[in-house]
Amino acid sequence: MRKFFTLLLLLAISCVAYALPDHLASKQDSNEVLSTIGRGFDVRLTDPTQTVKYANKALRLAKKINFTKGIAAAYRIKGLGEHYLGNNEKAIENYFEALAHYQKINNTIGEVRIYLNISTLYQYVDYDKCLEYLNEARDSYYSAKLDNLDILASIYLNMGNVYQLQANYNKALNNYMKGYQIIHKLDNDELKVTAMQNLGVVYTSIGNTDKAKEYLFSSLGLAKGLDLNSPVAQINLSLAEIYISESDYAKARQCLQEGRAYAILSKSEKLLKDFENNSYLLELKQKNFERALLHLQAIYKQDSIEYASRNSAALTLFQAKYRQEELRRENERITDRQKYERSIAIGTIVLAALLIVVIVLLTSNVKRKAETNKKLTELNAEISNQKDNLDRINHHLEEIIDERTKDLQLKNKKLSEYSSHLSHQVRGPIATLKGLMNLEREGLVSQEECIQMMIKCVSEIDDKIIDMSDMLHNPERAGM
Repeated sequence: MRKFFTLLLLLAISCVAYALPDHLASKQDSNEVLSTIGRGFDVRLTDPTQTVKYANKALRLAKKINFTKGIAAAYRIKGLGEHYLGNNEKAIENYFEALAHYQKINNTIGEVRIYLNISTLYQYVDYDKCLEYLNEARDSYYSAKLDNLDILASIYLNMGNVYQLQANYNKALNNYMKGYQIIHKLDNDELKVTAMQNLGVVYTSIGNTDKAKEYLFSSLGLAKGLDLNSPVAQINLSLAEIYISESDYAKARQCLQEGRAYAILSKSEKLLKDFENNSYLLELKQKNFERALLHLQAIYKQDSIEYASRNSAALTLFQAKYRQEELRRENERITDRQKYERSIAIGTIVLAALLIVVIVLLTSNVKRKAETNKKLTELNAEISNQKDNLDRINHHLEEIIDERTKDLQLKNKKLSEYSSHLSHQVRGPIATLKGLMNLEREGLVSQEECIQMMIKCVSEIDDKIIDMSDMLHNPERAGM
């Protein structure tokens, strides 16, 4: 027995030793997924192409180890990379994939981030849709009581962007300031760059160029220190617009040249187009019509390419939405089917239970009936026996009654005969007594002689009576 338990212990230790490397390997793989996603996120503003590559790498590994949270995060980062590359149709497709996986694991903070990312795609094409996603993100944030100020600040900054595009500058400034105040509590320089850049843009829109330059230059210095190519290009674009409006063409040209270089590094087609537009406005304002025409031709060419791209994007976006809706409907169908199957299963169980109860009741009823029938049969047999006994008794009683009746009839006959005999026997002495009484009355017999003869007659009568009684009570004499 001891050897058996020792063998079991060694077997358990070997199983644990074998399983431990797999667990560690899985944990190591998931950490690698998250690390790769982090590297992709860090370079989204400097090299979004690398962001997409990192995301694809993380996605392959996450799918291999079935790491759902990693899959969702990889799709989100890939969407960010595609967005910064200007491929919004690919971006929204990846965002929807990420959203589906976040919802699968009930990751609310991931869902909020996706709503925030999707709102950015609608920022320039559908303000209402953009605000709808932002409100969804904000409501989900507060209802889940999340504690991530980075996300909350981003929500307010994006809301400010929508109101800025709608020319509702007071609301834009109000939301930008809310975001900026939250960011001041954080150690997030990237968000600080975005907040100051947005404040610079809104102050430009309301005509306060001094305040706008103050925020824009502060954000530009911080962005350069962080090597953020896209923000540097966008800030230079905003400064160029200010200088063009102030007719400070030299500074405007300087900002456009620097910004274009960063836009090329960021590989953003949209930024390059914006620089073409501002370069056209600068040359037109300086009356350099030949250069302005070159920029206009480049813009026209880019617009033609983007028109075809937009049509393709619209179709792809429709497909993505359709696929998402189809997935939702399929999930609803699966849920309904599961509910139906559960109802059928419960109904079947209940029906089976009822059938079992009915069978048990029927079985017990049959047993009770069989027992009752058996008892009735026994009772019937007993009653039949008793009836036979009663019949025999009745027959015996009838015989006895017949015998007694015959006996009584015989006795009555004898009694009648005795009575006749007695009356005959007694009539003689009584007649004698009567005669003596008449004789004594007439004086023919003396009183003493009459009395003696009367005594003799009475004695004779008494003897007759005794003899008759003896004959009645003595069967031997009665038969004589």
